[in-house]
Amino acid sequence: MTLSYVVTGGGRGVGRAIVERLAAGGGTVVAVERDPTALTWLAGHPAADRLLPLAGDAADEEVTGRAADLAEAAAPLAGWVNNAAVFRDASLHTAPAAEVCALIDRNLRPAVVGAATAVRRFLAAGTGGAIVNVSSHQARRAVPGALPYATAKAAVEGLTRALAVEYGGRGIRTNAVALGSIHTERHAAFLAGLAPAEADRVGSELARLHPVGRIGLTAEVADVVAFLLSGQAAFVNGVTLPVDGGRAALGLDPEAH
Repeated sequence: MTLSYVVTGGGRGVGRAIVERLAAGGGTVVAVERDPTALTWLAGHPAADRLLPLAGDAADEEVTGRAADLAEAAAPLAGWVNNAAVFRDASLHTAPAAEVCALIDRNLRPAVVGAATAVRRFLAAGTGGAIVNVSSHQARRAVPGALPYATAKAAVEGLTRALAVEYGGRGIRTNAVALGSIHTERHAAFLAGLAPAEADRVGSELARLHPVGRIGLTAEVADVVAFLLSGQAAFVNGVTLPVDGGRAALGLDPEAH
C-alpha cells in the first residue's frame, strides 16, 4: 500500500535526501520549504508524480495543515519529518536576550508545530504513525558561537522524549536523529568561500572530529530516517540516534589542538 509523508525543510540538503529516499521506497512525499526556488527540482525528478511541493513556513500551522491535507489526499499519512532549521546565531553578551530567544524559537517552533499537526492527523485517522525530529550533536555537546541553535536542538530532543511518552500508547512513535557534520550544499558553499589552504585545514579538522575519518553524506542520514519511519522500527520510541560517525562518542573539543 502506498503511504504518504511530510518532510519540512525538504528542498535542500538533508531534507531533500530524505524526500528522495522516501519516494524511492514508494511513498508520496510533501516537501515543505520556505524558499520556493529550492523546490523546482521536484518537477524533473523520476518520481515527480509522488513528490508534492509546498512553499511556506514550517512554523505556520496553516502551512503544516495544508501539507497534511496534500499528503492525506494522496495516501494514508504514515510519517512526518521535522527537518526545517535556521542557521543563524547570536551571543548573549552582545545581543539582546529577546533576539536570542527569538532564534531559539525559530528552530524549536517548526518541530512543535509539525509534531502537533502530525499527532492530530494520526489520532483522527486512527492509524498511528511515526515522527522523526532532526537534531544535532550540538544538543548534547555545544560548540562555541552557536548558543541559540544548541539550545533549540536540546529542546527538540526533550520534545521527542515527551511525545514518545505522551502518544506511544496511541500508536504514535517519535524519535530523533542527532547529526554530526554533513556534506550539504551549505557546507560546500562554506568551503568554497575559503582560501584553498583554509578549506583543507577545515576538512582535516572535521575528519579529526569524526572517528570514521570524514563527514557524513545526506543519503546516509536519509536511510536512518527512513528506517525510523518504517515498521522495522516498530519498537523504537523516544530515542535520539546519533548519525555522526562517532563524533559524540569521541567527544573532542573542536577548539582543542
